[in-house]
Amino acid sequence: MKKDNKHVIYWLLTGCLLIFIMVIVGGITRLTDSGLSISNYELISGTIPPISEQEWQEAFDLYKQYPEYQKLNSHFDLEDFKSIYFWEWFHRVIGRVIGLVFIIPFIYFLIRKQLTKKTILKCLVLLGLGAFQGFLGWYMVKSGLVDMPDVSHFRLAAHLTTAFLTFAATLWVALDLMFPNRKPANKPMKNIIMVSYGVLIFQIIYGAFVAGLKAGLLHNHWPLMNDGQFIHFTAYTLEPFYKNLIENPSGIQFIHRTTAYLVVFSIFLIWRKSKKYTLTPHQQKGINSLVILVIAQFILGVFTIILQVPLWLGVAHQIGAFFLLSAMTFTLHRFTK
Repeated sequence: MKKDNKHVIYWLLTGCLLIFIMVIVGGITRLTDSGLSISNYELISGTIPPISEQEWQEAFDLYKQYPEYQKLNSHFDLEDFKSIYFWEWFHRVIGRVIGLVFIIPFIYFLIRKQLTKKTILKCLVLLGLGAFQGFLGWYMVKSGLVDMPDVSHFRLAAHLTTAFLTFAATLWVALDLMFPNRKPANKPMKNIIMVSYGVLIFQIIYGAFVAGLKAGLLHNHWPLMNDGQFIHFTAYTLEPFYKNLIENPSGIQFIHRTTAYLVVFSIFLIWRKSKKYTLTPHQQKGINSLVILVIAQFILGVFTIILQVPLWLGVAHQIGAFFLLSAMTFTLHRFTK
């Protein structure tokens, strides 16, 4: 029996698709302020939402015990609660489905001896990342159940970034199996793509900071911030100064919008440097996709700010980040192996 066959590749790509869907639903959950609607965690019974009116009332009564209802949503009735409950419930259900989709086929492939030792080790890492991601989700939610009716933007960033990295790692393992023939790496191109990859991850982290502090609702101008200023701290400046770069919504938006230029520059630098080499069709397609996607993502980001983060545009901007990371992962892989 041939090991690491196409069924293993389909399994891994299915995992990628589910992680993609989960991140999108997570974005909707965040943008609709639904993330704190479920304040407990029940692995099995929590899969089934409230059905009877009594169950809905019990869930609503539990929600009333926490700061989000007491400080922000005390005007909510049961129907309002149901509207935010759905997205958080759906987000958690997808997480459970991902767990099953990874674990059950993994055990099946182990029993059938369809995985090489290298692939088994890689899959164990993926399972560990998935478990850690689930832990970070609950750790994030807990931060909004104490005093402030919102989750920590640091924990949100950890949760979102780990999801992106889990997706990228899963895609990388699938690419290893899709392209089993090894060739010498193009080190100059590999190095510059790795630097660009790091800039993109940094941008994703700050995108999570923007979402966590709702910084997109400030400075809805482009290319300058409020009052025609390149950098603008609204209402207050934190001390010491570095806190403005990680806790002040204005400073965080400034870094996010400025890093966008660095992402664009780094990708166009990749495109420029690639002209020195004879590329394979896959390498050329990877670079072309990077250029197209970064332009689209930049435009989405500008309109997301100008229009004050409408739901559909906020979700589209997050999807753009996902596609850009996918293209970056594919391109790096093609210049590495």
